Amino acid sequence: MPIGALKELTECRRFFREPATSRQRQYEALRAYFLEGRPSAQVARAFGYTAGAFRVLCHSFRHGDLPDFFATPRPGPKERPRKGPAREQVVALRKRNYSVYEISQALKGQGMALSATSVREILAQEGFAPLPRRLDEERPALIGPTAEAIADVRRFAPTPGQFTTRVGGLFLFVADWVRLDLDRLAYSAKLPGSRMIPAAHALRASLALKLWAIERKSHIMALVSDPGLALFCGLNAMPKKSFLSEHSSRITPQKVSALLSGWHTRIMGDDLYLGRSFNLDFHSVPYFGEHPVIESHYQSKRSRREPSILAFLAQDADTSAFCYANANLRKGEEAEEIFRFIDFWTRQYGQPPQHLVFDSKLTTYAALDRLDESGIIFLTLRRRTAGLMKEAEDLAASAWRTITLDVPHRKYRTPRVFEQKARLKQRVFRQFFIKDLGHEQPTILVTNDAHSTPKQLITRYAQRMLIENALADAVHFFHIDALSSAVGLKVDFDMALLVLASGLYRLMARRMRGYDDAQARQIFRDLIDMPADVAITDDEIRVRFHRRAHLPIVLASGLFNTPVNVPWWNGRALRLVE
Repeated sequence: MPIGALKELTECRRFFREPATSRQRQYEALRAYFLEGRPSAQVARAFGYTAGAFRVLCHSFRHGDLPDFFATPRPGPKERPRKGPAREQVVALRKRNYSVYEISQALKGQGMALSATSVREILAQEGFAPLPRRLDEERPALIGPTAEAIADVRRFAPTPGQFTTRVGGLFLFVADWVRLDLDRLAYSAKLPGSRMIPAAHALRASLALKLWAIERKSHIMALVSDPGLALFCGLNAMPKKSFLSEHSSRITPQKVSALLSGWHTRIMGDDLYLGRSFNLDFHSVPYFGEHPVIESHYQSKRSRREPSILAFLAQDADTSAFCYANANLRKGEEAEEIFRFIDFWTRQYGQPPQHLVFDSKLTTYAALDRLDESGIIFLTLRRRTAGLMKEAEDLAASAWRTITLDVPHRKYRTPRVFEQKARLKQRVFRQFFIKDLGHEQPTILVTNDAHSTPKQLITRYAQRMLIENALADAVHFFHIDALSSAVGLKVDFDMALLVLASGLYRLMARRMRGYDDAQARQIFRDLIDMPADVAITDDEIRVRFHRRAHLPIVLASGLFNTPVNVPWWNGRALRLVE
């Protein structure tokens, strides 16, 4: 036998003796055992099986548990059923220079739905070459996305005419914006801007999202074509989400602090912040991405620690308006944030806050000594340690005194109280054990207030729960839980916008009869979320709201039929008409 033929024969035999795939190896092993009659142990050793594994393989083969070793062709058509009837029509349309997409659309109109890929396959089988690329003006007119205008204040030139807007309620805020001169606030804080979108216009666009409860910056695309939103901002078009995100990333913590300081300067004469007492709290804004700088903080809503950005919030207890926010915090800085707020308030109003109410985890016992030394009255909870709980349990029944709280709608109005002196660090404070407040374990209050009665102190701390409700309102309405990106600096600016939006809503609530204590989301739902017809003339812009159930309350607010000169409307005035 020639050497070449022998070598070829050897290679062929090796194909059967040394199977390359697992399926072929199973087949050759089973064939050697059942057909050639070789011993089980010898076959297992020759084909690389253990004795037990080969017995399992034989068992599966006997019971038909193994798939077929050889593929069998499936009966049926070799071509998609839809391609056959449509083939002649596809060829006829291509001879008329139809593209694959135009052919697919034409077939769909004739009841023969065929994808562009299937059309392309038929044309290739019939020997048709692809059509040369056509210019845009040579293509047929089809329905598709349109390119919206780019926001540019230099192109803002309202032409006389009329239109209807979904965001008519935003124009109710224009009077306060002009009166407080918030445009100058943007420039005094040195917020970033450009020739196309100045700083004041960028601030107005960002704040409009808060006032209209836009959850995420990307959701502005749903209203980007509304001319009313652009008119409110003083632009020819609303800035896109990319600009809003980039704009906020250019705002440093110093500019955020200057923005808050300027806001307090503008609002000082409106008694929005009485400053008699403040509710303080932390809030964890959850973060769902992956970023090595984001730390984990406890989230009460989920009862666990998760990656989040820690924000400090201060609320005026009398007006329920947020007056301070800071999201530029890191772990280990929480205890000092209360003193940063005190310094901020002292710079703005010349004296420190008179009264602070906060939770037990907001600061440390050493910080309580510093507050007492500064003459600042505080009221806080103390952690329920095992020793304190045992001390409360060992108290005699006669040691407890029952008081009645003057809170009509509260379920637990008759708590039992025990008062004592407690030294936490260096100083001695008043400490109260309180039972029957709706908790399984006693509540422990600590204060340096030497004059208020236990009844007054417990009632005041019960009112602190209002900040919990306000936080929930901010989460659901102002959407401070919805991060626009992984950069914590943006959240810091977002918190500052929360302070401004909360204040504007409180000012609006004062104008509306019966809404003094209403939350922002209720004000928005009843009074702000109204469509309107806008008429533009050479001298003024008239806004007429559509009829709604609560419109009479808005009409009685004193904002109507009084023109307001709007600086960013090129000399035009705003007139709300009935």
